[in-house]
Formats: sequence, C-alpha cells, structure tokens
Amino acid sequence: MSTWANLGLQDSASPLMEQLIFFHDHALLILVMITVLVGYLMFMLFFNNYVNRFLLHGQLIEMIWTILPAIILLFIALPSLRLLYLLDEINEPSVTLKSIGHQWYWSYEYSDFNNIEFDSYMIPTNELSTDGFRLLDVDNRIVLPMNSQIRILVTAADVIHSWTIPALGVKVDGTPGRLNQTNFFINRPGLFYGQCSEICGANHSFMPIVIESVPVNYFIKWISSNNS
Repeated sequence: MSTWANLGLQDSASPLMEQLIFFHDHALLILVMITVLVGYLMFMLFFNNYVNRFLLHGQLIEMIWTILPAIILLFIALPSLRLLYLLDEINEPSVTLKSIGHQWYWSYEYSDFNNIEFDSYMIPTNELSTDGFRLLDVDNRIVLPMNSQIRILVTAADVIHSWTIPALGVKVDGTPGRLNQTNFFINRPGLFYGQCSEICGANHSFMPIVIESVPVNYFIKWISSNNS
C-alpha cells in the first residue's frame, strides 16, 4: 500500500504491475530526454547573436523535426500496445472471483467452490483495531492463492464502480448490466489494499478492497472452513 511521502508507484505484487512500472520508467526516460533537448535548444537560442539575412526556408530541418518525433512516438506506442494486449489476456485461470459493486460496499462470490458469498464493508474508524488502517480495512477480506492465475469478473448493482488494486496493476470498471473481466497473478504473500476509483457519488472513494494473498494450502483450508 502507499505510505507517507510515497511519490512513486507502489511495489508490484504481480508480473503485470512489473511490466507497467517498466513502461512508466521507459516513457519517463524519453520525456526527460525530450525536455533536456528542447530546454538546451531554447537556452542557446536566447543567448546566440547570429543572424542569417538570406534564410527563406529550411526543408531539411523541417523534415528532421517532423520525422524525429514520429520515431520517438513509435518507441512509446509499440511497448504500450504490447502491454495493452498482455493486460487483456486470460490464461487458464485457477480461481474465478466475482465482484459486485454496491453503494458503499462490495459483494464477492467464489462460484468455483459451492458458491461462497459474502459482503465486504469498510470498518468504521471507531471500531478499528490499533493496527488497522483508517478508510482501508474491511470486515471480510478477499482470500486468494499466490502463484495462481486469478480471473475476476466485475459488475455493479446500482451505479458505475471501479475495482482497483494498484499493487497488482488491476483496474476494472463495474457497470450495471455489464460483466467485465480481467486476470492477475499474485507472486508474493501479503495484504494488498485498493479502493473504488470511480466518481459514483458522495464518499465514493471509501469503498475499500483488501486482498489477502496466501499459499495454496492455506487457501484450500480457508475454502474448506467456509464450506463446512
């Protein structure tokens, strides 16, 4: 989760988020190079005293400053498209989780395991434990196995919501009457926090999501205890 004065992205917990961070750094490097070059050119233009009285046109420089930005844009567009297709790829999921957005809570269904269902509400500030996180902790966490392909189906019961977990690189809109899906792969154990990131009314950000990533054997025990 984000911590105080954290200006960068959160530490990734999935291969997709790693690729998103790599692309962010790649695009940022290109932007820094462009900014330095343009800044240097502007600085030199302010302080040179040369005048060309006979300059009427410059086809060569016009070709350069038209073609060069197009090539630079290709260096951004091609990795971006690759990543876009990777984010939409569904790779034989081991577990399917269905998430339904309500105002102001989420409902979850594990339809693979005798249809385990529960609601997940934010814990009010006056009921938080000393080690809880205000506006982020919930009464029922999502428990998912690590090192497994997870498919999530997202919809909403009233208005548009958005199921977002920054550490996993997942952001899926939940729209009434539609079923959106994506997949992710959690590569380490831990707690991962997120919130609804759509403007779906007053207090819309206070629809927290908490994923508890556990080893597969612990996940099977959790499923067994909820089925019994």
